[in-house]
Amino acid sequence: MQRDEPTYAYDGLDRVIHEKARLGVMTSLMAHPKGLSFADLKALCALTDGNLSRHLKVLEEAGFVDVTKSFEGRRPLTRVRLTAEGRQRFIDYLGVLERVVRDAGEATEAAPHTAPKPA
Repeated sequence: MQRDEPTYAYDGLDRVIHEKARLGVMTSLMAHPKGLSFADLKALCALTDGNLSRHLKVLEEAGFVDVTKSFEGRRPLTRVRLTAEGRQRFIDYLGVLERVVRDAGEATEAAPHTAPKPA
């Protein structure tokens, strides 16, 4: 069986999304299509203000999220939502992750099962 790309290259694992905190942000936003407030996103992903801000900047520069700032009464409100491009890129990314899991499962099943030698 011959493929156009090396079997285990996984070129679709986008480095922007693949970082743990950004993966959490993207997953949270997929689950909330109308977007989330900065505070809610921070709580869901267990990030500090500064850490979340830094990751949102990376995602925003990539065109994956839209960050809007407004006021609710006299209080500032920052909302974050996925862009159409961000949603599609995340779906594509998940497809590659599924391939990684499938390949790893097949490799595990095909590997000889040997018990470690006692010390």
